[in-house]
Amino acid sequence: MVTLIVIIVVAVVIGLIALVLVGMYNGLIRARVRTREAWSGIDVQLKRRANLIPNLVETVRGYASHERETFENVTRARAMLQQAGTAADAAQANNFLTQTLRSLFAVSERYPDLKANQNFLELQNELSDIEEKIAFARQFYNRNVTSYNTRIQTFPSVVMANMFGFLRFEFFEAPEEAREVPEVSFAPPAEPPASQPPTSEPPASPPSTAEPPASPPEA
Repeated sequence: MVTLIVIIVVAVVIGLIALVLVGMYNGLIRARVRTREAWSGIDVQLKRRANLIPNLVETVRGYASHERETFENVTRARAMLQQAGTAADAAQANNFLTQTLRSLFAVSERYPDLKANQNFLELQNELSDIEEKIAFARQFYNRNVTSYNTRIQTFPSVVMANMFGFLRFEFFEAPEEAREVPEVSFAPPAEPPASQPPTSEPPASPPSTAEPPASPPEA
């Protein structure tokens, strides 16, 4: 009788351990699937962005064909983005593309007819929309990466992760300046208000004896 009870207890303990391990494994699988799905959201927007570049370059080239270096940089950045194999590579290529697009939009400032071109305006608006979607998708993806990477590095799930080869995901990062949407203002600069002739002579100010504010100490 005692032997039977011991066998039952051992079987129950083994069953509970098995359930815990299965639950842990399934949790890792779900976290990995969520992270991959989150990356697909970024990948879709990066492809949309890359697909707009040829049309954008050709539109600008029609007005500024001599800006060869700018066009080559944008085309090279697009190729880097399409060939990126990891999240880190894609982030680096996307940041480079953002910088080259700023240069391209700076070129447009010198051509009023280009700035008024309807196709150019539509492309710029679509790029702005894609940039916003990329920023949102990046945050969602990085949150999932943080959760997943924490799981596979903390006990006891780290044991299961090592046994079944769960690998870390890379973050999709962008420097602060690259997160800004490249924009070009098409509004004419505001003219300064016309100065009004003084109606009376202002009183003379007494000489100031106050010291200027001290400069902040150099770091």
